[in-house]
Amino acid sequence: MIVIIVVLAAALSASVAANRYLRPRMVTETDQGMKVQELIGPMQTLTILLLAFVLVTASASYAQAGDAARREAHELAHLAAMATYAPEPQQSQLLQDVVCYARTVRTAEWPAMAAVRSSDASDQWSHAFRGVFRTLRTEQAFGMLVAADDQRSLAREERVAQASPSVPAPIFWFLLTVLAMTVIALGIAVPHRDNRGQLAALVAITVLLGGALVIIQNVDRPFDRLINVPPTAIHTVETQVLHDLQAAHPGAALPCGADGNRA
Repeated sequence: MIVIIVVLAAALSASVAANRYLRPRMVTETDQGMKVQELIGPMQTLTILLLAFVLVTASASYAQAGDAARREAHELAHLAAMATYAPEPQQSQLLQDVVCYARTVRTAEWPAMAAVRSSDASDQWSHAFRGVFRTLRTEQAFGMLVAADDQRSLAREERVAQASPSVPAPIFWFLLTVLAMTVIALGIAVPHRDNRGQLAALVAITVLLGGALVIIQNVDRPFDRLINVPPTAIHTVETQVLHDLQAAHPGAALPCGADGNRA
C-alpha cells in the first residue's frame, strides 16, 4: 500500500508540474483543455478496463480462501464427531487433540499464512491424530476417522494454498505504471489557468484509482493486510469441542496451552 501511495503521489505531483510548466509550451492559452466532466470519462474507462478483471480475480481468490477456512472447520468438527465412536481412552485423546489443533491453527498458522506457509505447531497435532488412529486399526471407527482426517487435511492444504497472491506481481506493477502515466497525461490536459475544479477532479481520480489498487492488494492476500479472512469458524469448532469434552470428561486436562503448544 505504501508503494501505491508513493507512486501515485509522485505521479500526481508530476501531473501538476506538467500542467504548470509543460502545457503552456504545448497548447495555446485559448485552448481551454479538458473540462471536469471530460476527466470523469477516462476515470471510468480506466477503472473498468484495467481494474475490473483484476479486482474480480482477487475477490474470487478471497472468497475461495474463506470457503477453504470454513470447509476445514467443518471437516474438523466432523472428525470430532467421528471420535465419539472410538473407545476410551482414544476418544478423549482425540477430542483433546482436536482442540489443540484448532488452537494452533488460530494462533500460529493464521499469522504464518501471511508469509504463505503452514505452521509446524499444527503439523504436530496432525501427527498426533494419526498416532491415535494406529491404536484403533481393529476398531470399526478406524475407517471413518481416517476418512474424516483425510478431508480435514485436504481442506487445510487448500486454505494454505489460497494464502498465495492470485494476481502475479508483473501484472500489478503494470497496472500501477499505467495508472501513474494516465494521471500525468490528465495533468497535461488540464487548463493552465482557472483550473481549480479540474485539479480537484484530478486529485479525486488519483485517490480513487489508488484506492482500487489498495483494495486489490488487500483482498489478494486474504490472510494478511487489512481485509482478511478471520479464524472465526475454526474458533467456533474449538469452543464447541472443548465444551463437549468437558461435559463428557469433567476435569480432563488438555495436553496444550491456550496457544495450542504442548503444555
